[in-house]
Amino acid sequence: MHTNDDRPMIVSLGGINMDLVTFADRLPADGETVVGNRFVTYAGGKGANQAVASARMGARSKMVGRVGDDMFGPQLIELLETASVETDAVGVTLGVSSGIAVINVGEGGQNRIVQVLGANDTCGDSEYNAIAELAPQMSALLLQLEVSVELSLRAAATAASQGVTVLLDPGPVRPIPSDFYRHISVITPNETEAEALVGYRITGLETARSAARELVNRGVGAAVVKLGAQGAYWDDGERTGRVPAFPVEAVDTVAAGDAFNGALAVALSEGRPLEEAVRWGAAAGALAVTRVGAQDSMPTREAVFGMLPGG
Repeated sequence: MHTNDDRPMIVSLGGINMDLVTFADRLPADGETVVGNRFVTYAGGKGANQAVASARMGARSKMVGRVGDDMFGPQLIELLETASVETDAVGVTLGVSSGIAVINVGEGGQNRIVQVLGANDTCGDSEYNAIAELAPQMSALLLQLEVSVELSLRAAATAASQGVTVLLDPGPVRPIPSDFYRHISVITPNETEAEALVGYRITGLETARSAARELVNRGVGAAVVKLGAQGAYWDDGERTGRVPAFPVEAVDTVAAGDAFNGALAVALSEGRPLEEAVRWGAAAGALAVTRVGAQDSMPTREAVFGMLPGG
């Protein structure tokens, strides 16, 4: 087990949301109303999910972001703290809602999401300053695109300049400036995000291979394309490979990618090779889809090790 002194510090700069989730036998077509069978709320946001994932994997995890001054703000902070995430760099924006995601989940766990960024979109200089102050102590910085691309780019450049491993989950899909790539140690798009970045459909292993190589050629240290049931394809510019998916029964695919990234960041922070780190990520993502929820579904280190060969 890690002691408090030797755990890697992983910092997540990103979205903090309250997820409002409906479950139905099937998702509605345009203009159609279907009767659902369940409604739940749970804490989410890609940044917050990845912070919880890192904490559950045994790292010292810090969240940098903002909530609104609505009823959800205090709940979101309390839930992060309950998950052992440090929240002293989480601010409150007055007169703005917290980030909200409205999620419709159909049979088999497939989902459609409408997101309102709310307070997440007010992150700026104070969050950058927090990152700059923490950079000398950080092992890894987890970035997504639920805060402004400009802020993420500034944070990535500052962290990278101090030797921090910078991971970018490029979702929700937004254009990425070309000079962002050179500050990224590992970029981890899913198929939809990879398509948006490279401009062509990702239909399987061959197109994933092409996309990963293109992203490496743009300047990232490594690219990991998450392919759902087909596993993940990785390319670090010298070596490439595919890590197969772990066979599980999906209940809710929300936040599987966040579990993946949190586990990947912890493995890399502990000096594991990229292929092994991707395997940790794949195991964590597989475990996450077997449980309903976002932060609630982030697996423990023990559970992830139990999935791995020899675990």
